[in-house]
Amino acid sequence: MKRKPPGAGDPPRKPGLARTGFGRKTAGAKTLSAKSSLAAKSSFAAKSKPGPAGGLKAAPPDRREMVKRAALNALRRAQRAAAKAGIELSEWEDEFLGSVQDRVKTYGRAFGDPDKGAPGQALSLMQAVKLKEITAKANGEPRTPPRRRRRTAKPDSEG
Repeated sequence: MKRKPPGAGDPPRKPGLARTGFGRKTAGAKTLSAKSSLAAKSSFAAKSKPGPAGGLKAAPPDRREMVKRAALNALRRAQRAAAKAGIELSEWEDEFLGSVQDRVKTYGRAFGDPDKGAPGQALSLMQAVKLKEITAKANGEPRTPPRRRRRTAKPDSEG
């Protein structure tokens, strides 16, 4: 069986374009220099803002800022829901929401003891539970009693 010369039987190609392995066409050397001079003259090149590394890609979002913003939004949502429903929050609940909001704004998290919550979270476990309870109260949902684990009796093994 004879081998075909390269390009024989292939569809005709436009000059200046090369085919890559994934079926995408890329610009050749001649076309690239013409495009780069056009890009320099276009108004889009002047309007684009380079990112922090000089490229056009945005920096990855800061995880701490995302968690902080999510906690502040949850606190505000609970206060808005209570105000919208006309439900009067207790003095303790008002003070709790305000103080937690202040600490999250100032420090990025509302608790200092690392044993009370996950390292990347803005609220401790109990603060998150209380916030859920306040939100449920504001939404008019019935209060559920806290779940308690029952201790199971260990069977005595006599041997």
